[in-house]
Amino acid sequence: MRSESETGNVEFLNTDQFDLQMFLKLAVSQGVSDVHIRINTPPMVRKDGIIIKTKLPDITAEDMEMIVKNIVPRSLQDRVHDIYDIDFSMEIPGISRFRVNLLHDLGHLGFVLRVVPFEIPSLEKLFLPPSLLEFTNLNNGIIIITGPTGSGKSTTLASLLDYINNHQQKHVITIEDPIEYMHSNKKCIFTQRQIGIDTDSFPSGVKYALRQDPDILLIGEMRDRETIASALKAAETGHLVFSTLHTNDAVQTINRIVNAFEPFERESIRSQIAATLQGTVSQKLIRRAEGTGRVPATEILTVTPAARDYILRDEVNKIYDLIKTSNSANMVSMNFSMYKLVKAGLITEKSALQNSDSPTEMQQLLSGAFHGTKIIVD
Repeated sequence: MRSESETGNVEFLNTDQFDLQMFLKLAVSQGVSDVHIRINTPPMVRKDGIIIKTKLPDITAEDMEMIVKNIVPRSLQDRVHDIYDIDFSMEIPGISRFRVNLLHDLGHLGFVLRVVPFEIPSLEKLFLPPSLLEFTNLNNGIIIITGPTGSGKSTTLASLLDYINNHQQKHVITIEDPIEYMHSNKKCIFTQRQIGIDTDSFPSGVKYALRQDPDILLIGEMRDRETIASALKAAETGHLVFSTLHTNDAVQTINRIVNAFEPFERESIRSQIAATLQGTVSQKLIRRAEGTGRVPATEILTVTPAARDYILRDEVNKIYDLIKTSNSANMVSMNFSMYKLVKAGLITEKSALQNSDSPTEMQQLLSGAFHGTKIIVD
């Protein structure tokens, strides 16, 4: 059967009995990013950021029972009705890996599966700026990738680590919940640890990672105060740390970290951030001009001496102007990133304006009237 949306068609076979493996195979082949499975409703998918309802039959309780039996790890199957949410990863050989969340919805079980390809795409394939590779040459400090859920943070991190894997001889430890991209040992040694299986928690994983001869740490997400403190400590002790946060821009990232702590702690935390933060990358995915697929718009903050000074003085809002006016240090504002994508024909002016947090400035950039940043497209 065929389900239509403004992003195009997604086609799935209509059969009497739901075959999850066949469904996932078709979903991956048609560029789906997420799959939603609920009882008493047809499977739904997300493609190019849009939720699409398939025309398959409703998922029955019997279908759901079979799905649980087939994909939930045996160690968790006895707990699916007792724990509200469970995260795990799985893979179907020859198809893809998946990050899976088992949830409860109106008393019934449900699943959301995020597609995680076996192949790690390069920065070029992701249309990410090559200046991001500058972060891979650092020996210490912390780099934070930010953006809303589904903005490609994990993929960007995987691409950066894969570049390191191909060009440097390092020991890389990843601490994730769950593990998404799998890294093989090329020039690097990878140790990949999953919360609940290989380590108790992010803070515990970081603590013991420091005793495991690491050069680089990937902390899947800085979810709480303890994890943030552990990440900053690891960066302080001479390691290169990559992590993610759910914020919308570089400045919000700094404020989010500081505000995770009690007021009496914040001055010392600002000092830690100023000493260790090397850069932040904020990204959002925007639909391509031809209507199929999405490309990332990317704001890059490189923490220069001026930026460190603003952080120490609690004047981080001034960093907005620093990003806009810096013609060096590989800094790029979100609006200027979208401007470059428009000029390259990858997104439309309409999409740039719709996705901008400052449409007036965006319009000025597009008309060539804005002089707050460089206008020459690299």
